[in-house]
Amino acid sequence: MPALLMLTSNLPRWAGDSTTPFVLHLAQDLLELGWTVDVLAPHAAGAATDEDMGGVRVHRFRYARDPERQRVGYGGGALLNIRRSRRAALQVPTLVLAETAATRRLLHRSRYDVLQSHWLLPQGAVAGVATLGTGVPHVATVHGSDVLGLDAPPLRWAKRAVLARCAAVTVNSSATETAVRRLAPTGSVIRRAPMGVTFAAAAPASGVRAPHPPTVGYVGRLVGWKGVEDLLAAVALLREQGHPDLRCVVAGLGPDEAALRERVRELRLDDVVRMLGWVDHGDVPELLADLDVAVFPSRVEADGTTEGQGLSVLEAMAAGRPVVATRVGGIPDSITDGLDGLLVPERAPQQLADAVSSLLRDPTRAATIGAAARDRAVGHFSRAASAQRFDEILSEAVRSPGR
Repeated sequence: MPALLMLTSNLPRWAGDSTTPFVLHLAQDLLELGWTVDVLAPHAAGAATDEDMGGVRVHRFRYARDPERQRVGYGGGALLNIRRSRRAALQVPTLVLAETAATRRLLHRSRYDVLQSHWLLPQGAVAGVATLGTGVPHVATVHGSDVLGLDAPPLRWAKRAVLARCAAVTVNSSATETAVRRLAPTGSVIRRAPMGVTFAAAAPASGVRAPHPPTVGYVGRLVGWKGVEDLLAAVALLREQGHPDLRCVVAGLGPDEAALRERVRELRLDDVVRMLGWVDHGDVPELLADLDVAVFPSRVEADGTTEGQGLSVLEAMAAGRPVVATRVGGIPDSITDGLDGLLVPERAPQQLADAVSSLLRDPTRAATIGAAARDRAVGHFSRAASAQRFDEILSEAVRSPGR
């Protein structure tokens, strides 16, 4: 039974946590394929130091004496926390040292066949240092934000150094792969391996649903590059341009929540937009089933940060919802415009509104696109398919010459 050690900066801190669970889901799915899996993640106030999460052994390292002062991980994510908080940025060196020491302890205490790091910085850098002299191959998994952003010269050098020492690199989309190939040495082993999503029961293929006002919505993190502000602007336009009864639902947490609530007030959409906050992952399918159109208006930030893959987009597609999304990052890998979704330019509320309106005015077309979206998601982006792909890549690294 092969043994895997995963390093990540994001993992649910406890049952029902709002932190996105896709790394944990991959670990649990690899268990089903015969791996033993340990995960090392940063500690957070209120979280256990060591615990079992669905068969996965989770270890959390502390990087501040007072758990309440640990500011790098969780919330909007490490990258966003570092950008917004000087205190978080100042803790990064301490976190890296603590994570390196914790990784070395695990590597010496247990026998692992391969180490997988999620995100090049800091986990990839930590893995590169910690595996020196151990013979344990390192597979770096790149999720997008770690190569599409973080483009300052010292960080580019650090990412190149990490990529040069990997047994293999996995990427979740064509956009992520292009960015990695610009940094990786010639001859690097780069494999496409999208993360998988859980499938809910599809909405009726006929599009027949209980009567309700036309409803659009978004599910995901409330951060700038998700573009939720453009959705609000589009809703205001739709209300003025033939959809006076339109309702909008926004579900999720993030550092932009207060600013978005203020934008709702500025646009006089208080009676139109429901800001739900955190919604338990198990309740998302029911929420999606109530949407006539799911909208994901992601943007490219000034530093290049954007949607590496778009798991929320895929979850909506898997639920059989017609999706309108922007043509950025990895989203076009999931959607063929006009067939299983509609794609529009970023930062274009009027075009976003026009695309949504076209689906609201033609329920038959919307239902056809929703059914095609589910077929696309089920056929190419299931958790089982993702785990199988990672199983192949990790097993190849274990068998690689020169271990």
